[in-house]
Amino acid sequence: MRTSIQYEDKDILVVYKPAGLATQTSKVGQADVVSELKNYLKGGYVGVVHRLDQPVEGVLVFGKNKSSAAALTNQLSKGILNKHYYAVICGQPTETEAELVDYLTKTSDNKAQVSQPGGEAKKAVLHYKILESLTTEEYSMTDIPENRTSGNTILSLADIHIETGRFHQIRAQMSHAGYPLLGDVKYGTELSGQLSKQLNVRNVALCACELTLEHPTTHKKMNFQIKPQGIIFNRFSIL
Repeated sequence: MRTSIQYEDKDILVVYKPAGLATQTSKVGQADVVSELKNYLKGGYVGVVHRLDQPVEGVLVFGKNKSSAAALTNQLSKGILNKHYYAVICGQPTETEAELVDYLTKTSDNKAQVSQPGGEAKKAVLHYKILESLTTEEYSMTDIPENRTSGNTILSLADIHIETGRFHQIRAQMSHAGYPLLGDVKYGTELSGQLSKQLNVRNVALCACELTLEHPTTHKKMNFQIKPQGIIFNRFSIL
């Protein structure tokens, strides 16, 4: 089983999902977290509360019965269940801390697109803080073109919180701001593609590293943290 169980009791399962494994899929023969957990529980109930994109790693919680799954889903809608992310972005924002507010629509080719308010566009709010940056000299990448705003700085580690859980929100918003995530083929640029290839980053450099929730039965506040497993995260001394 590629899914790693972090915590389990009679009501919930908290797991680590590696990058490259879908949370849930209808494709025949394709592995996913839900199928692995159902096999682990010998056919027991697995209630999906939230998801992570297939190329993204991180921590997830599932309900082991309908009432627990419903309670956790309610927490998610009320902001009681909170997620915290680390992302490796290309470039260095001029502001070390900022809020991004955009309106996202879903395109016919399954992408999130920043649009004007109104219609089917949904408000997306994201907060980021830059923790550390690396330069071309540290990677001996003198052949990589300079970023348009950050001289020879090529990679930054961002601490990200989202107020809204929109489809591909972090990936779409950061790319629209000019700082695509490393390894993101869908929302990347030519520069981020060059960096990803040279660094051998094959999945999106995004990790749901922390999850805070209230236990659906005991109502105890619980916090789960993991360290990103993607090799690019190991380059940053702060982690």
